Amino acid sequence: MKVRCFVTLLCLTVGGRAGKYSREINEPKPTSNDGKTVEFRIAKLNQVWEKAIRMQMSPVHQAELHSDLKIHEKDELQWKKMKVEGLDENGEKEAQLRRNFNVILAKYGMDGKRDTRPLESNFLKDHDTKEGDIFDDPRLDKLWNKAKNSGKFSQEELLSLKREFQHHKDKIHEYNIVMDTVSRTEEIHKNVVSPLEGEGKEHLLHQKHTELKQKMRDLNQGFERLRKLSHEGFSEDSEFREPRVIELWEAAKRANLSDDELDSLKEELHHFETKVEKHVHYQEQLELSHQKLRHVEALGDEEHIKRNQEKYIALSEKTREMGYKMKKHMQDLTNKISRQGLDHNEL
Repeated sequence: MKVRCFVTLLCLTVGGRAGKYSREINEPKPTSNDGKTVEFRIAKLNQVWEKAIRMQMSPVHQAELHSDLKIHEKDELQWKKMKVEGLDENGEKEAQLRRNFNVILAKYGMDGKRDTRPLESNFLKDHDTKEGDIFDDPRLDKLWNKAKNSGKFSQEELLSLKREFQHHKDKIHEYNIVMDTVSRTEEIHKNVVSPLEGEGKEHLLHQKHTELKQKMRDLNQGFERLRKLSHEGFSEDSEFREPRVIELWEAAKRANLSDDELDSLKEELHHFETKVEKHVHYQEQLELSHQKLRHVEALGDEEHIKRNQEKYIALSEKTREMGYKMKKHMQDLTNKISRQGLDHNEL
């Protein structure tokens, strides 16, 4: 199987840009006032992490949350430096960080709200879901069942298509979170008394509505891609396989870049896809390791338990590291595409 062979090679190599991300993730862990080692340098992030552990969140979700918090910590520390230098006078960056933090809480069901939508990994537990109703969206389920029963896809292609469907489901979840955030901001805006304060919140509200409209456009474009794929199948000249990479490539093609810039970006996206696939591989191995650990714990062999615990802890750390590298690289690529597209439009 082509993908599996490729993943095997991934275990032996790391993407060319891993260096700077490795330095960031491997910095010595901070300590609290009482000398105890903590995961993060920001107290509220440690509180979230400790709560996640108490919630007994699944290993894959814990690793994903850790990566998200690590990136948020880096952004917030950069903002604090900006604030000291007086570079965020209107508070836009602060408001964006607050919104991002709330999105993280909502994404992992830690915002205190009851969310009946299942939080699942993009790539795991494919066989534990109820067939015929796996994406919590009638349009997606109908399209998926039609594609699955069409006979147009090989088993490997069906797995790739299913990842794209799951990615679209996650994007719908993100859209709902942002929409909820906008609704709460509007409620706050109604209670504003000071005209000066109102102007600031009006600007923030406009930003959120703009982001919401962009996410809706992305969802519509994503669904149209799924509809086309489901009817026509994968083309032989498909540039990429991973949904997040495909999404970036589609955004790059819409960004009015030159042919040379697109070629350069395409090469970087191929490196990024390698990183994404490596992260997926580690996620799968972490889930398998957790299942094996639970099995040996039930048997009660202390030596066997200790050996599997060590393997699980090491794999968990590696999965967090790979998740951070992948998400940080994706953040950099998204910013790069947005910035280049803006530069061209301004010209």
